[in-house]
Amino acid sequence: MNNYTVIDLEMTGLAPKQDKVIEIGAVKVKNGQITETYGTLVRPIRPIPKKVTLLTGITAEMADGGMEEDEAMKKLISFIAEDVIVGHNISFDYSFIKQWAVNQKIGLELYACDTLRLARALLPGEQSKKLEDLCKFFHIEREHAHRALDDALETQKVFECLKVLADGKEELVQPRLLTFKAKRQTPATGHQIQRLKELREKYQIVDEICWETLTRSEASRLQDFYYVHYGR
Repeated sequence: MNNYTVIDLEMTGLAPKQDKVIEIGAVKVKNGQITETYGTLVRPIRPIPKKVTLLTGITAEMADGGMEEDEAMKKLISFIAEDVIVGHNISFDYSFIKQWAVNQKIGLELYACDTLRLARALLPGEQSKKLEDLCKFFHIEREHAHRALDDALETQKVFECLKVLADGKEELVQPRLLTFKAKRQTPATGHQIQRLKELREKYQIVDEICWETLTRSEASRLQDFYYVHYGR
């Protein structure tokens, strides 16, 4: 585990089937040394909630200057190449990458080491395992919290510290195949969107819909909901 890529993503929310990546950070390590970094904002397809802006500092205006989602994700996968990936609660970040890959019909299998899992195995139970608290524990300076590239750089330092603690317990640092069951999402049809808009106008429905990311299954469920609560 002297060669790997650390990744960190910032998203609009917690659900990979609905939410979107708004920032990517990745750090490539060769022979224990950082050789390259990749960081970009990602143009949001859906609104960025206020609580996410408060947490990350990323505004809609900032993200509007980022890459298109497909370009940003393709560059990330190319950057990772054949590496094992490292991250803090890496399964969460991977779920967003995997959902995008499935939607694009791209086969993707990645092996990973999770600093959260390592910290739970190696540190005292009373020690908080949040990234910010692990940085304090290992005396790692933390800047720009919840910005993807900064978090990736800090996670890399935490990982190296945990590797030292895992000396003699190498099985803990053994990469594991990541799994996330994702179904391909297809965009809502023009007919579905037209029907939803007709119902919204007829019954003066004002709930928020992100038309750009609306899928067929979501549109179908929403249409059924309108029929039940408002009528046809």
